[in-house]
This record gives sequence, C-alpha cells and structure tokens, in this order.
Amino acid sequence: MSDTTKVISATEFKSNLGKYLDYVIDDHEVIITKNGQKAVRITPYITEIERYFTVKEHALDYQYGGKKVSYEEFMEIYEKSELRMEYINGEIVLLASPNTFHQDISGNLFIQLRTYLKDRKCKVFYAPFDVHFHKKDFKTPDVMQPDLLIACDLENTVNEKGRYMGTPTLCIEILSKSTRSKDMVDKLNTFMLSGVREFWIVDPKKQLVLVYGFKDFEVDEYTVYKLGDTIISYFFDGLEIAVKEIFEV
Repeated sequence: MSDTTKVISATEFKSNLGKYLDYVIDDHEVIITKNGQKAVRITPYITEIERYFTVKEHALDYQYGGKKVSYEEFMEIYEKSELRMEYINGEIVLLASPNTFHQDISGNLFIQLRTYLKDRKCKVFYAPFDVHFHKKDFKTPDVMQPDLLIACDLENTVNEKGRYMGTPTLCIEILSKSTRSKDMVDKLNTFMLSGVREFWIVDPKKQLVLVYGFKDFEVDEYTVYKLGDTIISYFFDGLEIAVKEIFEV
C-alpha cells in the first residue's frame, strides 16, 4: 500500500473529518474501515478530462510499452472508465470514435442482417457491445467489441447483469487506418480460436468484403467480394447481401 494512503476507522474519520478531508485534498487517499473491514476509499477529485488522460496514459502504456495486465485488472479499469476499450492478448487497446462512412456501413449491414433474422432465434447487435472470447487452450479471455455480430446462443448466456457471455456465430469488423492490422490479424485469430463460425472484414477504402468461414478452430473457407458481387454467407443459409448496398451513403 502506498505511503500516501491512510487506513482509519469510521469513528476516527467522524471525529477528525476536517483533518482527513485536507489530507485527501493534498493528493492523498484515505481508506475507512468498519468493523475491521475496509469499507470506503476517499480519493482526490479529478475532472472527467483528467480521468480520461489518466486512463488513456495507463492504457497506452500497457499497449505500447509491452506491459501486460491481467483480465481482473482490465475489468477493474474498464468498470471505472467511460472510455471504449478492448482487451487483446493481455493488453488494453483504446477504441477511437468511428467516422461517418463507418457508421453508414454499420447501419446498412444492421438493416440487412436484422431483416434476414426476422422470426429467427438469432439476433444482431452492434458496437459498443462487449463480448468475452474464450480462446481454445488459453486461460485468459479476450474482451472485444465487434462492430456487428450475430448471436444464436442468447437463451443461456446472458448473466444476471444483462451481459452477453456467449460466443457469436458471426462477427463483422469495419476497417479503419488505426485498426487494420489488429482486425485482420489479432481479431481473426481470436474469433477463430473462440468458436466463431464466420468473420467478415469490411474494407471501406477498397470497398470490398473478406469472408472467412471457420471449422474446428481453423480457416475452412476464404472469399473476397468486390463491388458488383453478392456476399454469400458461409454459415447462414440464404443470407446474401450485395456489396454495393453495404457501401451506400
């Protein structure tokens, strides 16, 4: 525990409230115990922008400094932050806000997929929507926010907090300059090893879609669809989308 942290009882805090408030204002923290158990932590107030840069600095340090953080540590950081972030191979990755073309593509795909799934048990979701991917032979899951996904196992995979803890059948990522390498390498590997059956990579710059089909945790099929082509889903019978309709604005 830091030497700038004081652990005191609730009684002590009540008796010397002003003293300990001054202590916290001087950039220290106070932990208050009740019945011998730690109950409350008081820390200096920071603005939203200060919190943003603090979390961003830590996250970028983990990412670019080669430092690893445990899944439990990531979840603690994530629960306290309003930033969008992912946890990939033990590293925190901050997510940038998408541009308008990205949102046009996402909206077009969502409409197409929702129409296809009408009256079916599967549902389509769009980011931000956390998924905990448990890779084959790995103890620690990755936590990602696919741009879109289709989940068919919702019946028994939503926990008491309303969070989805299952494995999507289809994941879709829309590339950006900052995420191209991560989406095409790290995420492909995670999805494949987690039991995802199909993965679409949408490239706004080249206006094409790469479709991967997975079987037994390996790539079974791989197809590139360009403008003028119609995507035929690897897994979902009858799911066909014209590429030009994805990139309409």
